This record gives sequence, C-alpha cells and structure tokens, in this order.
Amino acid sequence: MGVDVVLKQVERPGTSPKRRRLAQVDAVLDGSDLFAHICESSNLPMLNRVDPYGTLILTPQDMPQFLSEVDAERSSVDGDSERDILTAIRRLAERCADEVSMELHLEGD
Repeated sequence: MGVDVVLKQVERPGTSPKRRRLAQVDAVLDGSDLFAHICESSNLPMLNRVDPYGTLILTPQDMPQFLSEVDAERSSVDGDSERDILTAIRRLAERCADEVSMELHLEGD
C-alpha cells in the first residue's frame, strides 16, 4: 500500500494531448509504506487527497502548497525514517517547482 513519489518530465511535441510523453526523472519509493501512512493520518488537504490505490498528479503550480504541507509533516513526525522520506520527497518537489515541464506523480499500489 505504499505511495511512490515520481518526478516526471513532460514532453509535448505539437498541440495534441495524444502526443504527450512522460519520462521518469527521479523517484522516492515507499517500500515501507511510511509516506502512505503519513498521508493517511494527515489533516492537511493536499496530503489527505493522496490515494494509496490511485495516482495523484501534481504540477509546478501545486508545489507551494505541497511543499508547505510536507514541511509541516516533517516538523511534526517523531521518527528519523519518516523525516528522511519527507526530506527526499521535498527535494523532488523543489525540482518540480523549478521547471514548468515537470510533474510529480504520487502513485499508490
């Protein structure tokens, strides 16, 4: 039931949405379900929308809110493992925020 966080580069040759291509740039894998549990217990709106069985796609425009929620959770978690995964996810979100051609995919099982 983990939620992997995958940074993807979006390529759109032309104007047709059918020609849209995604290339994986980097990822944080949630093999221990840490991020899934953080999202499940979160009271923050964006993290609470994460579906452990579906995919939530975030764009650079979503990153300010996502980063603030990740920071809020990171400051409130007790364990080093939780803090480490949130730090790694934050790095991907920062990269997504810096480039308009990126998306952050939160992929459940």
